[in-house]
Amino acid sequence: MSDQLVRSTPDAPWLPTGGRADVVASDVPPAPTCLVRLLLRTGTSVFCVPRGGGGGLDLPTRTVPPDDPDGRRTASALARDLTGDDTGLRLVGFVRNTVPGEDDPSDDGYPWPVPHAHFSVWTLDGGLGDDAPSGAWCDIGPGSSLASRHWFPLVDGQSADGSADGSAAR
Repeated sequence: MSDQLVRSTPDAPWLPTGGRADVVASDVPPAPTCLVRLLLRTGTSVFCVPRGGGGGLDLPTRTVPPDDPDGRRTASALARDLTGDDTGLRLVGFVRNTVPGEDDPSDDGYPWPVPHAHFSVWTLDGGLGDDAPSGAWCDIGPGSSLASRHWFPLVDGQSADGSADGSAAR
């Protein structure tokens, strides 16, 4: 699969002025990747854990260290921690923030690299392992409480078996 633009948000309100957020379905991990998320799905539900800072529930997430530019090793470790295995781990896609300009965006509270920062979503078949953290299975159907998450269009475009079903282009 080549990169497929699923959604673009010009002048994204959560980014510094002029920033754009693109949701991209892809099987090629981008660099630099800042965070990886693991999508574990059963039917119309995904496994979620509490988000730091009281931000509600979200997909399990891990920060990517500088020595893992595309996040592949970090995603593998997250998968092993949650399921006990990383066999079949594959990229669903990513959110790419594009922030223009030469200024240091951290002055505006934006902590990610410029001009591009990536936040990838990975998946694999299988259930939770014995050492998985406590969490909840959250519905991703119409009216989902997760619909406002930037990664949600990637999940919306996946069938229950994790394959692209074409609805991501909606």
